Amino acid sequence: MEAVGVLCLAVAILAPGIFWVWHFLERMKNQVQAGLLGRGSRTLLVIAHPDDEAMFFAPTLLGLARLRHQVFLLCFSAGNYYNQGEIRKKELLQSCDVLGIPPTNVMIIDNRDFPDDPGVQWDTEHVASILLQHIEANDINLVVTFDAGGVSGHRNHVALHAAVRTLHLEGKLPEGCMVLTLQSVNVLRKYISLLDLPFSLLHAGDVLFVLTSKEVTQAKRAMSCHRSQLLWFRRLHVLFSRYLRINSLHAL
Repeated sequence: MEAVGVLCLAVAILAPGIFWVWHFLERMKNQVQAGLLGRGSRTLLVIAHPDDEAMFFAPTLLGLARLRHQVFLLCFSAGNYYNQGEIRKKELLQSCDVLGIPPTNVMIIDNRDFPDDPGVQWDTEHVASILLQHIEANDINLVVTFDAGGVSGHRNHVALHAAVRTLHLEGKLPEGCMVLTLQSVNVLRKYISLLDLPFSLLHAGDVLFVLTSKEVTQAKRAMSCHRSQLLWFRRLHVLFSRYLRINSLHAL
C-alpha cells in the first residue's frame, strides 16, 4: 500500500508539468499526424476480444475522432473463454457507443476457428483472408491493430499482427491503405500511467495520441461497460495503465 501511495503522490506532483509539456508538443505533433493520417479517413480497428478496444486502444479511437475519421471495428472473437460470449458482445457494443463507434460499424466474429484462448494459435492465412474481405468491403484506408508483442503477449493479439503483416508484405492491401500497430512496452512503463509520458514523447512512434482528462474519463466509462470483466486486477489496470491515456503507434 505504501508503494501505491508513493506512486499516487508522484503522479499528483508531476502531472501539471507533464501536461504542460504534452500540450506544447501535442500542438506541434497534431499538424504532423493530421498530414500522416489524413482527415476523414475510413479506419478499421482490428481486435481479438471484447474490451480490447477500451483497455488498449481508447486513446487511438478518441484521437481519430478528433481527426473526424469514420471508424469501423472488427472483433475476431466473442470472448467466450468463460462462456460469457453473449454478455460480452453486448458490452462491446455499449463500449463502442461511448467511444463513438455506431453499432452498424461493429462486426463480431463468433467462429470456432477463432476461440478466445491464449493457448490456441489462430491460422494466419484464415485471419488474413477475413480481414482483407472487411477492408475491401468497407473501403478502408487505415488499419489499426496490435504489434508483434500484442501488448500483453496474448497469442490471439499476436495472431492479428501476423495476419496484417502478411497482407502488407504480400502487397494484398488496397493501394493507399496504411497500417498502424500499437506499441508494446515493458511492464514498468505499462503501469506508471501518465508518468510514462516523457518516455513516450522521447521514443514516440509514427503517431502518438495522449488523452485529455475529459477524454480519460470517457475511456474509463467505455471500460466500465465491460462489467463482466472488471475483476480486481482490471480495476488496477484502469487506475494505472498507460494504455487508457497514451497510445504510441508505428507504421508498417
